[in-house]
Amino acid sequence: MARTKTSNPWMKEHVSDFFVKQAKKENYRSRAAYKLLEINERDHILKAGMVVVDLGAAPGSWSQVALFKVGEKGKVVAFDILDMQPLPGVTFIKGDFREESAIMMLDRELAGHCPDVVISDMAPNISGIGVSDQARSIYLAELALSFAMEKLNYGGSFLVKAFQGSGFDQFLYEMRGGFKKVLVRKPKASRDRSSEVYLLGLERN
Repeated sequence: MARTKTSNPWMKEHVSDFFVKQAKKENYRSRAAYKLLEINERDHILKAGMVVVDLGAAPGSWSQVALFKVGEKGKVVAFDILDMQPLPGVTFIKGDFREESAIMMLDRELAGHCPDVVISDMAPNISGIGVSDQARSIYLAELALSFAMEKLNYGGSFLVKAFQGSGFDQFLYEMRGGFKKVLVRKPKASRDRSSEVYLLGLERN
């Protein structure tokens, strides 16, 4: 692939990034682990014994964090349409979580239990066309919210990545209809120039 004008500066920034270095040092699969770690440290959404579903899980760093927090008595089920390298202790379902066959696999894994927490760090492949990218990111967040409202335990929590821009306020309004409290979080591992934030719904109605 031909180098773009931005690829070289991005690579230099990525290689020197504190969280990239820390992830390698602590054996996390990506720097995204620190976003979930910081949010959990503040809001305590992941606890021992919980059942967690991780949407769009690959490469698996959020599943790693979730597994560590819920422990042996808990359960983590990871979903992605992409392959993910096996992660001991995590059940991985390759498929689209909107499809009936994938949901049937999930239901078998949960064996009648509803997840206590649904987490989603999904983002679209960036095209560079702002309006299109924003619409696709909100669409993914809406899909994750729909899944969470269908599957979550009453009183459960939902954490989702969203990008500020067109459709964001409407999505935030929709989330507030499903949870007693909705918080906006911008962890330190989110780059300052990025419009990404994380919306945390607490206590599903």
